[in-house]
Amino acid sequence: MRFVPLPPQALECLLNGDLTAAREVTGVRLSDWFLSDDVTWLWRMRLDQIAKDPRATDWIVRAAVSVPDEVVVGAGGFHGPPDDDGMVEIGYSTDPDYRRRGYAKAMVAALLLWAAAEPSAVTVRASISPENHASLATIAGFGFAHVGEQWDDEDGTEFLYERPAR
Repeated sequence: MRFVPLPPQALECLLNGDLTAAREVTGVRLSDWFLSDDVTWLWRMRLDQIAKDPRATDWIVRAAVSVPDEVVVGAGGFHGPPDDDGMVEIGYSTDPDYRRRGYAKAMVAALLLWAAAEPSAVTVRASISPENHASLATIAGFGFAHVGEQWDDEDGTEFLYERPAR
Protein backbone atom coordinates (compact mmCIF):
# COMPACT_ATOMS: atom_id res chain seq x y z
CA MET A 1 0.00 0.00 0.00
CA ARG A 2 1.23 3.45 -0.80
CA PHE A 3 -0.40 6.81 -0.26
CA VAL A 4 -0.63 9.51 -2.92
CA PRO A 5 -1.19 13.06 -1.70
CA LEU A 6 -4.51 14.75 -2.39
CA PRO A 7 -3.30 18.36 -2.44
CA PRO A 8 -5.78 21.23 -2.10
CA GLN A 9 -6.07 21.52 -5.88
CA ALA A 10 -7.17 17.87 -6.13
CA LEU A 11 -9.65 18.29 -3.27
CA GLU A 12 -11.13 21.35 -5.03
CA CYS A 13 -11.46 19.35 -8.25
CA LEU A 14 -13.25 16.57 -6.38
CA LEU A 15 -15.62 19.03 -4.72
CA ASN A 16 -16.36 20.48 -8.16
CA GLY A 17 -17.11 17.00 -9.51
CA ASP A 18 -14.14 17.07 -11.88
CA LEU A 19 -12.67 13.59 -11.53
CA THR A 20 -10.56 13.95 -14.68
CA ALA A 21 -8.77 17.04 -13.33
CA ALA A 22 -8.30 15.39 -9.91
CA ARG A 23 -6.70 12.40 -11.62
CA GLU A 24 -4.35 14.72 -13.52
CA VAL A 25 -3.33 16.50 -10.31
CA THR A 26 -2.69 13.28 -8.39
CA GLY A 27 -1.32 11.16 -11.22
CA VAL A 28 -3.49 8.18 -10.18
CA ARG A 29 -6.81 6.85 -11.42
CA LEU A 30 -9.18 7.94 -8.67
CA SER A 31 -12.48 6.04 -8.79
CA ASP A 32 -15.98 7.49 -8.94
CA TRP A 33 -16.18 6.82 -5.19
CA PHE A 34 -14.04 9.94 -4.69
CA LEU A 35 -17.03 11.98 -5.91
CA SER A 36 -19.59 10.18 -3.73
CA ASP A 37 -21.45 11.54 -0.74
CA ASP A 38 -19.50 9.00 1.32
CA VAL A 39 -16.39 11.17 1.12
CA THR A 40 -17.06 14.62 -0.36
CA TRP A 41 -17.80 16.00 3.12
CA LEU A 42 -14.24 14.96 4.03
CA TRP A 43 -12.70 16.93 1.16
CA ARG A 44 -14.44 20.14 2.36
CA MET A 45 -13.41 19.50 5.98
CA ARG A 46 -9.78 18.90 5.02
CA LEU A 47 -9.64 22.00 2.78
CA ASP A 48 -10.92 24.08 5.70
CA GLN A 49 -8.34 22.43 7.95
CA ILE A 50 -5.50 23.25 5.55
CA ALA A 51 -6.67 26.87 5.34
CA LYS A 52 -6.39 27.12 9.15
CA ASP A 53 -3.16 25.11 9.47
CA PRO A 54 -1.09 24.60 6.30
CA ARG A 55 1.07 22.05 8.20
CA ALA A 56 -1.88 19.67 7.95
CA THR A 57 -1.36 19.31 4.20
CA ASP A 58 1.40 16.74 4.66
CA TRP A 59 -0.56 14.65 7.17
CA ILE A 60 -4.15 14.45 6.08
CA VAL A 61 -6.07 12.23 3.70
CA ARG A 62 -4.38 10.65 0.69
CA ALA A 63 -5.43 8.22 -2.00
CA ALA A 64 -4.62 4.64 -0.99
CA VAL A 65 -3.02 2.76 -3.87
CA SER A 66 -2.47 -0.99 -3.75
CA VAL A 67 0.94 -2.30 -4.67
CA PRO A 68 1.95 -3.72 -7.11
CA ASP A 69 -1.25 -3.41 -9.17
CA GLU A 70 -1.54 0.39 -8.68
CA VAL A 71 -5.31 0.38 -8.11
CA VAL A 72 -6.76 3.18 -5.97
CA VAL A 73 -8.72 1.28 -3.30
CA GLY A 74 -9.66 4.05 -0.88
CA ALA A 75 -8.24 6.87 1.18
CA GLY A 76 -6.21 7.10 4.35
CA GLY A 77 -4.16 9.47 6.39
CA PHE A 78 -4.19 11.25 9.70
CA HIS A 79 -6.62 13.76 11.13
CA GLY A 80 -3.75 16.24 11.23
CA PRO A 81 -0.14 16.62 12.31
CA PRO A 82 0.96 15.40 15.74
CA ASP A 83 -0.50 17.44 18.59
CA ASP A 84 1.62 18.90 21.40
CA ASP A 85 1.81 15.46 23.03
CA GLY A 86 2.83 13.73 19.79
CA MET A 87 -0.56 12.12 19.17
CA VAL A 88 -1.75 11.43 15.62
CA GLU A 89 -5.12 9.92 14.78
CA ILE A 90 -5.50 7.57 11.84
CA GLY A 91 -8.37 7.67 9.40
CA TYR A 92 -9.09 5.32 6.51
CA SER A 93 -11.93 4.32 4.23
CA THR A 94 -12.12 1.67 1.56
CA ASP A 95 -13.98 2.18 -1.70
CA PRO A 96 -17.01 -0.18 -1.47
CA ASP A 97 -15.86 -1.94 -4.65
CA TYR A 98 -12.71 -3.07 -2.78
CA ARG A 99 -14.01 -3.92 0.68
CA ARG A 100 -13.44 -7.25 2.43
CA ARG A 101 -10.15 -7.87 0.63
CA GLY A 102 -7.69 -6.76 3.32
CA TYR A 103 -7.08 -3.26 1.98
CA ALA A 104 -8.18 -1.51 5.19
CA LYS A 105 -5.67 -3.58 7.19
CA ALA A 106 -3.01 -2.74 4.62
CA MET A 107 -3.86 0.95 5.03
CA VAL A 108 -3.58 0.73 8.83
CA ALA A 109 -0.22 -1.05 8.51
CA ALA A 110 1.06 1.63 6.13
CA LEU A 111 -0.21 4.44 8.38
CA LEU A 112 1.58 2.89 11.35
CA LEU A 113 4.82 2.73 9.35
CA TRP A 114 4.34 6.36 8.37
CA ALA A 115 3.82 7.40 12.00
CA ALA A 116 6.82 5.33 13.15
CA ALA A 117 9.05 7.17 10.66
CA GLU A 118 8.02 10.59 12.02
CA PRO A 119 10.04 11.63 15.09
CA SER A 120 7.28 13.98 16.27
CA ALA A 121 4.68 11.18 16.38
CA VAL A 122 4.63 9.42 19.76
CA THR A 123 1.16 7.89 19.98
CA VAL A 124 -1.25 6.68 17.31
CA ARG A 125 -4.97 6.87 18.03
CA ALA A 126 -8.02 5.35 16.36
CA SER A 127 -11.54 6.47 17.27
CA ILE A 128 -14.22 4.01 16.21
CA SER A 129 -17.95 3.75 16.71
CA PRO A 130 -18.82 0.69 18.83
CA GLU A 131 -21.18 -0.36 16.02
CA ASN A 132 -18.44 -0.23 13.36
CA HIS A 133 -17.48 -3.89 13.65
CA ALA A 134 -15.46 -3.79 10.43
CA SER A 135 -13.14 -1.06 11.73
CA LEU A 136 -12.87 -2.70 15.14
CA ALA A 137 -11.77 -5.90 13.37
CA THR A 138 -9.42 -3.92 11.13
CA ILE A 139 -7.32 -2.54 14.01
CA ALA A 140 -7.26 -5.85 15.89
CA GLY A 141 -3.78 -7.32 15.93
CA PHE A 142 -2.00 -3.97 15.58
CA GLY A 143 -1.36 -3.48 19.29
CA PHE A 144 -4.05 -0.88 19.96
CA ALA A 145 -5.37 -0.72 23.52
CA HIS A 146 -8.85 0.54 24.40
CA VAL A 147 -8.22 3.71 26.45
CA GLY A 148 -11.67 5.26 26.75
CA GLU A 149 -14.46 6.80 24.77
CA GLN A 150 -15.59 10.17 23.53
CA TRP A 151 -18.69 11.81 22.13
CA ASP A 152 -18.54 12.93 18.49
CA ASP A 153 -21.30 15.30 17.34
CA GLU A 154 -21.58 13.50 14.00
CA ASP A 155 -20.85 9.89 14.93
CA GLY A 156 -22.04 9.70 18.56
CA THR A 157 -20.07 7.53 20.97
CA GLU A 158 -16.63 6.50 19.78
CA PHE A 159 -14.24 4.09 21.45
CA LEU A 160 -10.66 5.37 21.68
CA TYR A 161 -7.74 3.07 20.96
CA GLU A 162 -4.07 3.99 21.20
CA ARG A 163 -0.67 2.46 20.70
CA PRO A 164 2.90 3.74 20.64
CA ALA A 165 4.03 5.11 17.29
CA ARG A 166 7.19 2.99 17.54
